[in-house]
Amino acid sequence: MAARIILVRHGETDWNLEKRIQGGSSDTILNARGREQAASIARKLEKEDIRAIYSTPLRRGLDTAQVIASYHMLEVIAEPSLREIEAGELEGVTTAELGKRFSEILIWNADEGAFPRVPGGESLPEVQQRCWEAVRRLAAKHPEGALVLVTHYFVILSIICSVLGLPLSHIMRLRLSTGSISIFNLDGDQAHLELFNDTG
Repeated sequence: MAARIILVRHGETDWNLEKRIQGGSSDTILNARGREQAASIARKLEKEDIRAIYSTPLRRGLDTAQVIASYHMLEVIAEPSLREIEAGELEGVTTAELGKRFSEILIWNADEGAFPRVPGGESLPEVQQRCWEAVRRLAAKHPEGALVLVTHYFVILSIICSVLGLPLSHIMRLRLSTGSISIFNLDGDQAHLELFNDTG
């Protein structure tokens, strides 16, 4: 039986508005729009047969997950493997500052699969490995109904690349909105993407 996995990106934070990098060490909270997005997601998922809800331990994710859980009488389970990429020295840096301060880090050779490691942080392949292992483990634990994973930008996109069999370099071509829903089905080694980046 295929596991139905619903990936939810947390609602908006002020750092999203300020275009600041918020990685695994930035415990930012939802702003007013983010709380509205969480409520909207919960309403959309109200009729889903959700059996378990796992969340990044970061507050922006946990608070989003709690709203979803309130519609299903479920407890949110914090899952460390769903944390955002550890951004190291890039934590809190704006995208405007990024090119000036860290241009050498951003240069990569996609053809050779060379991904830079941010000083003090993680590489994308490391994120993909820990997140895909978590997906498979949690899907095996909950083979029936739907499984909700509330998490982050790079986590979800790395999972989507795994689902579609795409190289990680495709992350740079994808966009994922705050408060979005993506859904895929996992049956053994076979994965099928049903929905991506839905905010409607």
